[in-house]
Amino acid sequence: MNKNKIINDPVYGFVTIPGTLIYELIEHPFFQRLRRIKQLGMSEYVYPGATHSRFHHALGAMHLMVQAVQTLRSKDVKITDKEAEALYTGILLHDIGHGPYSHSLEHSLIRHVAHENISLVMMEKLNAEFGGRLDLAIRIFKGEYHKTFLHSLISGQLDMDRLDYLGRDSFYTGVSEGVVGSERIISMLNVKDDKLVVEQKGIYSVEKFIIARRLMYWQVYLHKTVVAADILLTNTMKRASELANAGVSLFATPSLEYFLENHVTEQMFRNDPQVLQKFVQLDDSDIISAIKTWQNSHDKVLSLLARNLVNRRLPKILLSDKAFSGEELREKQEQVNAVFQLKSGESAYFATTNMIKNDAYQVEKSPGIKILMKSGEVLDVTDASDNYNLKALKQTVKKYYLSFYR
Repeated sequence: MNKNKIINDPVYGFVTIPGTLIYELIEHPFFQRLRRIKQLGMSEYVYPGATHSRFHHALGAMHLMVQAVQTLRSKDVKITDKEAEALYTGILLHDIGHGPYSHSLEHSLIRHVAHENISLVMMEKLNAEFGGRLDLAIRIFKGEYHKTFLHSLISGQLDMDRLDYLGRDSFYTGVSEGVVGSERIISMLNVKDDKLVVEQKGIYSVEKFIIARRLMYWQVYLHKTVVAADILLTNTMKRASELANAGVSLFATPSLEYFLENHVTEQMFRNDPQVLQKFVQLDDSDIISAIKTWQNSHDKVLSLLARNLVNRRLPKILLSDKAFSGEELREKQEQVNAVFQLKSGESAYFATTNMIKNDAYQVEKSPGIKILMKSGEVLDVTDASDNYNLKALKQTVKKYYLSFYR
């Protein structure tokens, strides 16, 4: 079989698959599952074009990684063929552990297990199937390889993941603020003292990247109507899970039924083959088919939630810089009780409060973006830049919401 395939991507044009291993991984059912998982979860309720998949994103990130390797090699940065293949593998599989509706249901359907950890479990499973050919990719993915700059290309403040999803999500939503100069940034990449850096000539493109990330969070990922849709989806799944655990019979595919009825931990993913087998059969179609059926549930709460979700009857949502009081929440819950004629405690599904936060440039958990000055000095971008507003973007911005029906 000819494995030198070319894919026509709407963002980048023609994308070449770099090697036999990458082709075989793309063909694997674990990866093909990403076709059935939306990249932006419930964002299509606000931006109708945002129906692209994790499959799109993973291929795009891989394409950018190929460009990054070519750039660094042209600047005499030593990257062996094995290391390059490991980078392509790592970035291709970095999101393979996402569950249905991506971040919208993360820590909801599968609680307290981050998608990155599930990705690692799946990569280890693939490594066993492929006879250890993913060993190096896994070491780089985990940050255990001696060349630390390679890990930064997969997971860092300026990695190929972020460069792709900002541009791709901007393309499919039509939100132009997310457009970043990925080609310019990649062409300015270099390595100094085993650290990934951007040459000084690229500093303005990096500034735009950080600002674009902040704007995309407020305008797309944390758009208040998207947040309202996410709340409705998570509350629907929460109610279904509570009913399933109480012994109520609900329509669900076998995989969805398993995760509704069981509290799955990371150790179960690693030690119980059944858990991973069920997970890889789970995608967006399991969720939406169940929710469509739950519209006719005998449980009034589940039926209302499902009908509201299918018909896009979203809760109203208020945003504030200060937390909403318990009295404000109780007032909204009493209004909901009156509107829907609910029993005690059921209003919490229709009126709730919580916090959202925007970390445009977070340096506490990982190294920041480093600029290689013409003098040879390496500075954080906030110190190298003459844009004083950039320092403010290191601060986490928190907003509180109150969502309710009326």
